[in-house]
Amino acid sequence: MDFNEIKELIDIVNGSDLQETIIEEGEFKIILRRSSATAASHLIPVAGAPALAYPQATYAAPVTVTAEPVSDLIECRSPIVGTFYQSSSPDAPPFVAINDVVKKGDVLCIIEAMKLMNEIEAEVSGTIVEILVDNGQAVEYDQPLFRIKP
Repeated sequence: MDFNEIKELIDIVNGSDLQETIIEEGEFKIILRRSSATAASHLIPVAGAPALAYPQATYAAPVTVTAEPVSDLIECRSPIVGTFYQSSSPDAPPFVAINDVVKKGDVLCIIEAMKLMNEIEAEVSGTIVEILVDNGQAVEYDQPLFRIKP
């Protein structure tokens, strides 16, 4: 996959309603994800994949491009459509933060759907590596919310 193909993929995602798309070609994997702020696009080689040298580019569109190993991370996904909240109230501390250690069954966040607050629990024990959505953001069914290193 060359730089022009990656740029075309970014343009396609920007022109659509997609929030996230994953493209795999052999051992090379690219995740295109919309973010709430303008972000620089960057590539990270996947373990075992040949090193690719592409110039770093910045696009005005709010899409983050990453290629990363996924074998050791578990994604916690939204079981419902709703609004993501990191804490039980605006003045309460968040349930979890990056680098927090969680156990299976610990509450990670709340998703509000039709005025009902649904606690989302950790499916595995591990360390929170990434929080993929912002507080108050609308989430879709099966959208990744967290990445956990078991």
